[in-house]
Amino acid sequence: MITVHHLETSRSQRVLWLLEELGVPYELKIYKRNRVTKLAPPELKAVHPLGKSPVITDGGGQAIAESAVILEYLVDQHGAQAQGELAHLQPAKGTPEYAQSRFWMHYAEGSLMPWLVMKLVFLAIPTQPMPFFVRPIARKMCEQVRSKLIDPNLSTAFAFMEQHLATHAWFAGEHLTVADFQMSFAVEAAMARGADAARYPKLAAYKARMVARPAYQRALAKGGPVVMS
Repeated sequence: MITVHHLETSRSQRVLWLLEELGVPYELKIYKRNRVTKLAPPELKAVHPLGKSPVITDGGGQAIAESAVILEYLVDQHGAQAQGELAHLQPAKGTPEYAQSRFWMHYAEGSLMPWLVMKLVFLAIPTQPMPFFVRPIARKMCEQVRSKLIDPNLSTAFAFMEQHLATHAWFAGEHLTVADFQMSFAVEAAMARGADAARYPKLAAYKARMVARPAYQRALAKGGPVVMS
């Protein structure tokens, strides 16, 4: 049986969503973040040397890490049996849907998430313990980085996704694909860190479609909130 080593408020939520959609049985082991550092606990290093989540173990105990690798592994192993809405999880090679799916699988972590993580970090820095006379300097520096570097890049990313979703029901086209599971955490993080629903209605509608799915709700009930507040 598959075991999902799930860190609270982390990317592993998308693995739970895919497993729930596929109806594949799995065991869930939940790990809590350090309340001060927000980092993963050292117990995860016993599962995989990187000590990160998501990680799954399957069958003989081999640990598989990295979201995209895990999602592709699960689709390779179980996607052929999927029917209905899930019949196109992995689009046929050579099709426009395949090219789109590949692009968004890489875009999620290669282009979008670094800016979203930077936004979270630079919002958190001024709240950390520091000498009182340093705090105004830290706050001003972080505001400058956010306004001149992070936010402009995020605005470009949000507009790019908004334009794409204006002509696509899902990220690869008209059907739910593995790319949507990879993008799900990034979309949640984007809506939590600056993508205003009124300004990006297509992106907001996409998120609403995603979270309304029964399998997504089951994953949420088991894994807890998706992003850190």
